[in-house]
Amino acid sequence: MLKKITFSLLGVLFLFSAIGCSDDDKDPLADQPSDPVFRKTLFGIVQGYEDTEKSAYVWKGVPYAKSPDGDLRWKEPQETESWEGNLDATDDGTLAVQLSSGEIIGSEDCLNMDIYRPVTADKGLPVLVYIHGGNNQTGKSGEIPGFAMANEANCVYISLNYRLGVLGFNCLPALKNGNKYENSGNFALLDMAFALDWIKDNVKAFGGNPENITISGFSAGGRDVMAMLTSPLFSKKFHKAIAFSGGMTIADEGLSIKVYAQKLAPLVVEDGIKITEDEAYSWLISDNSEVRDWLYSVSADRLARLMPNASIRMSAFPHLFNDGEVIPKEAFDTTDFNSVPLMMVTGSCEFSLFSRFSSFFSGKDLTADPGLSELNFVYNYGGKLYELFNAEESAQRLSSEYDNSIYTTTITFGDNQTATPEMMIKAFHGVFVPMIDPYSTNYSFFTGDSYNTTGAKEMSASFRGYIKNFIWNGNPNGNGLVTWDEWTSDSNSNNTLIIDADSDSQIIEMANRRIDYDEVLSSMDADTTISEASKDTIVSEVMNGRWFSEKLDAHYDNTSLWPN
Repeated sequence: MLKKITFSLLGVLFLFSAIGCSDDDKDPLADQPSDPVFRKTLFGIVQGYEDTEKSAYVWKGVPYAKSPDGDLRWKEPQETESWEGNLDATDDGTLAVQLSSGEIIGSEDCLNMDIYRPVTADKGLPVLVYIHGGNNQTGKSGEIPGFAMANEANCVYISLNYRLGVLGFNCLPALKNGNKYENSGNFALLDMAFALDWIKDNVKAFGGNPENITISGFSAGGRDVMAMLTSPLFSKKFHKAIAFSGGMTIADEGLSIKVYAQKLAPLVVEDGIKITEDEAYSWLISDNSEVRDWLYSVSADRLARLMPNASIRMSAFPHLFNDGEVIPKEAFDTTDFNSVPLMMVTGSCEFSLFSRFSSFFSGKDLTADPGLSELNFVYNYGGKLYELFNAEESAQRLSSEYDNSIYTTTITFGDNQTATPEMMIKAFHGVFVPMIDPYSTNYSFFTGDSYNTTGAKEMSASFRGYIKNFIWNGNPNGNGLVTWDEWTSDSNSNNTLIIDADSDSQIIEMANRRIDYDEVLSSMDADTTISEASKDTIVSEVMNGRWFSEKLDAHYDNTSLWPN
């Protein structure tokens, strides 16, 4: 009897073993083509190329989703279809519809990604996913190419194209159809969530580890990342997060409906549907099915021109709605975060990029007073408030409920203009870009050769080192780097890593860099370096209505930019 049972057990084990090794259970991504530029995904083979100069394998325009029934407008993306043969992934993918230099470019069918990896046979690499900036209205996956990061961080770097502008965000009641995700109006976030699912399912084909994904983004992309931390839709879709210049911005859904109706009303009148814009506005805020039909009939070109030059003003283009499904109604006051290790990066004078070229300074001599003092006024106070918004304020709000490590850093490179004489503006919005992408020329007009000094190169290498350690281990620290301590709410402690350099060497240290909003406003009130007339104009026309300006607008009684 014992012998018979033993043979029976062996038979069962053999059966389970055979089942376990069946073709049906075999990893569909295990057998890859021998040529590394050809990668087999779950949907077919993509053909990329090797960039021998920058030493990377690259695949561009890889589709991660498709349009439902050929029409993506204000719908949830769907799984892409399989293809026969090799899909050419050697050219840039289609951009999202957007207004660029007065012209409409791109397509509504734009859900694709770029993938970079080192020219090695390494597997199990961490994955760094990048969301481009552009106020969620403009931009492209190629904003920061992944050559440098793929090699220096030894990772798979993936950047996304996603829906933008009114096609990426629209919360009008007539578009609500019972699908809780489509009802949210946050269509661009649906794209990003779908892309992360595609990456998790397919990144092994490119040598990536689906259990080590870091989501990152710059500017609007950074704010999208911060919104993802609140969203149940993004639960378990990533394991770490980096917000480059991305604080907490959530648009109230009710107010946003009014803005969208206000902006669309002239088109309704233009099409002869209503006689006046007031009538059009009332019609647009209804859930009338005729409104829905009309919205689908409007060309993408007309929609893309609706809300230009929002210039870090949520009221000019509301997005990231607190719909209650994709983003909770309580937004960043939620108690249920996707708590992953978080790195927040800011420049110390980010508002310089927006204020330096505002109409207020047009034609003024900025090398002498009053123009010089006025510019310094904006740089000083606008810079502090934008820096506060990008990092410290977010850390403060997260701290009581967020259950993971938070690291904040302020880049001050460019503030000491004696050390960086070629920098036209101080530590601007995007100051980190040339540090992680030495090939970048995006800001060369402002920076000249400032990043080519010995000190700047040393600083940049350290910054890339911190990112490498973070995406591998969830902790930025490592050999040869100044220790970067976690952020803490203890007001007496060093809370922020300061990153700077002179021409000869890097200057990196932990510091207590607390910014108090009320103290900034008090200092502005007491500041006599500019005239009261200039101050009134600056706070009401230059600094008003920005991401960081809510308390400033209340303090100075600025008229609300939102519709009543």
